[in-house]
Amino acid sequence: MICSYCVSEIQTISFQGGDSTTKRPKFDQGTEEKVFEETDSMEKCGKDHEQYGDALSESVNSNIATTRSEKSGYDELPKELNEMKIGDDKGKNNNEKDMEATVVNGNGTETGQIITTAIGGRDGQPKRTISYMAERIVGTGSFGVVYQAKCIETGEAVAIKKVLQDKRYKNRELQVMRILDHINVLRLKHCFYSAAEKDELYLNLVLEYVPETVYRVSKHYIRMHQHMPIIYVQLYLYQICRGLNYLHHVIGVCHRDIKPQNLLVNPQSHQLKICDFGSAKMLVPGEPNISYICSRYYRAPELIFGATEYTTAIDIWSAGCVMAELLLGHPMFPGESGVDQLVEIIKILGTPTREEIKCMNPNYTEFKFPQIKAHPWHKVFHKKMPTEAVDLVSRMLQYSPNLRCTALEACAHPFFDDLREPNACLPNGRPLPPLFDFSAQDNHTSNATFPNSLGLCCPSYTIMTIQLIGNLKAMQPLGRQGLAGDTI
Repeated sequence: MICSYCVSEIQTISFQGGDSTTKRPKFDQGTEEKVFEETDSMEKCGKDHEQYGDALSESVNSNIATTRSEKSGYDELPKELNEMKIGDDKGKNNNEKDMEATVVNGNGTETGQIITTAIGGRDGQPKRTISYMAERIVGTGSFGVVYQAKCIETGEAVAIKKVLQDKRYKNRELQVMRILDHINVLRLKHCFYSAAEKDELYLNLVLEYVPETVYRVSKHYIRMHQHMPIIYVQLYLYQICRGLNYLHHVIGVCHRDIKPQNLLVNPQSHQLKICDFGSAKMLVPGEPNISYICSRYYRAPELIFGATEYTTAIDIWSAGCVMAELLLGHPMFPGESGVDQLVEIIKILGTPTREEIKCMNPNYTEFKFPQIKAHPWHKVFHKKMPTEAVDLVSRMLQYSPNLRCTALEACAHPFFDDLREPNACLPNGRPLPPLFDFSAQDNHTSNATFPNSLGLCCPSYTIMTIQLIGNLKAMQPLGRQGLAGDTI
């Protein structure tokens, strides 16, 4: 146990990236909702139904960068996205004036309304009209509102995320989502703009609809006083890491807000998709980034130390926190403030050494920390926890970002060996979701090393397919100007 004196000593230290003046209640396992309420919108994790996003620092207005160093410039919005029409389903006889409007006046997307928008019209393709019925609100926050809607033409369920758009800038979330194409990443179908009172412009992102989140699934087991079955922890973490490998090493994007609420799950197939790219950014070496990012419980220690030149390793830390939470049934580091978050981390990992602090933030010069020994990992979890699970958590939750395993290395970890068994299936006997249909776009290395680097991730019966694909595909990171590549 860490003594109260040591806690008070740590809490007197100031941090560039912390939020020591902000307090909030700790995680309440007995309630349906997270009891996160505080004035800074960056920390509002919201309620269970907040599936497609929440307010965070840059992502409150991620369409405009929050700091000068992250502004994307005064780029004009694409005019073809402004074509949309709207009708009211309250009366079946919509008059022609409703359908003539190219920009919505009023609140735009609302429950009970039919939204008609034109898409296509590029590369010689004709424009076509798609209509959506907004059915209910499934998420709210400072970022905006998320509606569940139904496509009138096909009956397909979609989610429409409506966010306030600054007319001076392009929306970074839209820019990122346009180039994403992966089985474990939420897909953007298309988008349109709508106008409201006070000359406000809203961006509407039409996304594939996934009904559940890892957070809600975890809460289900907590209410039942049960631990989540290991097979589901394996499935979810493997898919998280596979999606992160694609984001980090193919697209070059850091998500910067990995947490259970931003991990969508199909309750039948247990396929997982990473969502909410409101905080995502292509990290460029040498360019500063804000350190006050990521929801607190999942915030990497280098961010608490105020680092501005961090790497995609912050997502690996967050994924490790998610894994530990699913194994424990509660957050591993439930800090009440930025400084208290470090206290919770030190309770487990011990006091960081000077070398570790320099690895996290070379510009941090204060080293007034009481010396706390690391808590043995095998004592953090219950006795029956598989040793492979404990080992993987320990590899992801390292102080030094460069010592954390990569997403692809995590996929190859023995903890996921059960998924690689030829007869592996879900507890109900149904087949597992797609896990090993790798293509060359899953890897950023050369074609020659592609099969070797993924060999440990896949069952032996898939290696021949991987080798064939590896010989056919080019594997260069997309970079800032890249387009969506081959999916997996």
